Amino acid sequence: MNAQNPPAGAPPRIVRDWLAVMAGLIAIMVVVGGATRLTDSGLSIVQWDLIMGTLPPLSAADWEEAFAQYRQIPEYELVNAGMSLHEFKSIFWWEWAHRNLGRFIGLAFALPLLWFSARGLVRGNLRWRLWGLFALVCLQGAIGWFMVSSGLSERVDVSQYRLALHLGTAFVLFGLVVWQVLALSRPRGTGAGARLGGFAVFMLCAVFAQIILGAFVAGLRAGLTYNSWPLMDGGFLPDAYFGEPARFADLFERIAAVQFNHRLGAYLLFALAGAFAWRCYRAGPAYRRYGASMFGAVTVQALIGIWTLVAVVPLPLGLLHQAGALGVLTVAVWSVYALSPARRRATDPARRGGHRSAAHPHPAPAP
Repeated sequence: MNAQNPPAGAPPRIVRDWLAVMAGLIAIMVVVGGATRLTDSGLSIVQWDLIMGTLPPLSAADWEEAFAQYRQIPEYELVNAGMSLHEFKSIFWWEWAHRNLGRFIGLAFALPLLWFSARGLVRGNLRWRLWGLFALVCLQGAIGWFMVSSGLSERVDVSQYRLALHLGTAFVLFGLVVWQVLALSRPRGTGAGARLGGFAVFMLCAVFAQIILGAFVAGLRAGLTYNSWPLMDGGFLPDAYFGEPARFADLFERIAAVQFNHRLGAYLLFALAGAFAWRCYRAGPAYRRYGASMFGAVTVQALIGIWTLVAVVPLPLGLLHQAGALGVLTVAVWSVYALSPARRRATDPARRGGHRSAAHPHPAPAP
């Protein structure tokens, strides 16, 4: 992504740099969330306290109380019965870190935004967009507790549907922040042409759909079974894909089905990335970097996914695969931003019937 001059009238560079830091923090949050899932840590803290929950247990009595609360939920009784306090602490710290990183992100978003707004560094539509992103940060925290609460009474794990909602919202937030960073860095549509914008949007949708399919794999821990590739249990389509009788819900509730869906999604995404790269190559040298970046990111992510599967999802590879999804999404957002021409605003001189300045015969694309 080559740096270009920011659009005319853009806010100071500090706003863009702050948003870039926020994108990095959200990416770290997604990876830490993956660690809580892979280490079975998500249900270790059974209460949500926005203020006092920032403090971990500070005494032996506090640790015993937290452990006693955990021992009352089905996950302990049916999965981790006999767990020691030392073992409990190892999962507690992952979930505590995940929640407190979320709190830190909320403060790191709200406090600078308040200052930028008060100083007039962000105004108009940009200010409302940024406050909308902060609202999404808050909503993500609420969805996180909504997810955790699904595993505290009748289940030994969180609902895979709520996990997909939680992860999907995180990726939407990340993508929107990346988009805004790009909007403050360069005019939109600088590489538009050859009808590639629509294809780029389709690629972005396909990437997001594959991420959601991966969330169902994580939700059902489907990566711990069928650890061979390219076949599943000796065949392309596993026999256990549907239950008896077959139901539509089997697509999202059976381990064989969700893993096969994610595999099939990877094959389709790889093919689409290849087609996108070919279209970009045919369009000319100015467009080839978008296709090459997309195809390269998808290929690397697919290889990491296969490696993770056959290795039975060790923690480092699982987190690398999660981070790879963020990388693919970033490339997809960048491609859409660069290849989709900006819509002209109603306030443009041409729309108002006004006259352009001789010094500026063409209005700059709106971010």
